[in-house]
Amino acid sequence: MATQPAIDPMEQFAIYKIVPLPPLHVGGLTIDMSITNSVVSMFAAAILIMLFFALTARREIVPNRGQATAEALYNVIDRVLVGPILGPDGRRYVPYLLTLFIFILVLNLMSVLLLFGNLAGVSLAFAVTSQIAVTATLAVLTFFSIFFLGFVKHGPKFLTLFAPSGMPKVMLIFMVPIEMLSYFIRPVTLALRLFGNMLGGHVVLSLFGSFVVALGILGLSGGLSSIYLVPSALSFAMIVILTGLELVVAALQAFVFAALATVYLNEVVNFGHGH
Repeated sequence: MATQPAIDPMEQFAIYKIVPLPPLHVGGLTIDMSITNSVVSMFAAAILIMLFFALTARREIVPNRGQATAEALYNVIDRVLVGPILGPDGRRYVPYLLTLFIFILVLNLMSVLLLFGNLAGVSLAFAVTSQIAVTATLAVLTFFSIFFLGFVKHGPKFLTLFAPSGMPKVMLIFMVPIEMLSYFIRPVTLALRLFGNMLGGHVVLSLFGSFVVALGILGLSGGLSSIYLVPSALSFAMIVILTGLELVVAALQAFVFAALATVYLNEVVNFGHGH
């Protein structure tokens, strides 16, 4: 009897080339410029975002559903994060924080809503935020942009951020390295939080999906094996519940990423408070 191939829950995260392109040589580095499934998903997310805001950018007194949704997303950043945390001086940073939030949110939602195609063997979406390279790029870009902005706005004085006020000079020998370590570890935790949550959720959904198929096939074979239809149905119910939970996590992780970026930005915008 031929054996069925094992179901690998990590297969959905494999990166493969869709449009091979010649590599780009920069100095001693060789950069592969090929269009992969990850790149296609990010392009698709960017196009969806641009289309959404292009179609909802209206100035009607009574907004329709699309305009109301766009305004609600904007208010999440402007009124929930920037206003209370950064204050009036932080309004100029709303476009970047909003772009970061919307981009991660759409990528997260796409990876969940289109995951059922992957479970059925048809690759419809790639879980971009389940790739540490992508989340690390977003985290490092955000963190060091804020760090360099601090130097642009405040100069070398910004380094006093690592010296707690009121600390005896002798203790600064120990506290400054600790403060610097805790500060520069931020992009690591920022990247791992998003990556870990999205990766874990997709693996669990894939495992329960394999249970539904495998147990369902055994149950349909008839006889005593029909008892397997019960755990197959229970696994399907778990997929429905976990999908709802994963949608909540997808939105929450996008908000947390933007919220932490706002908190880090606060140290630049309101520098000197408590220092």
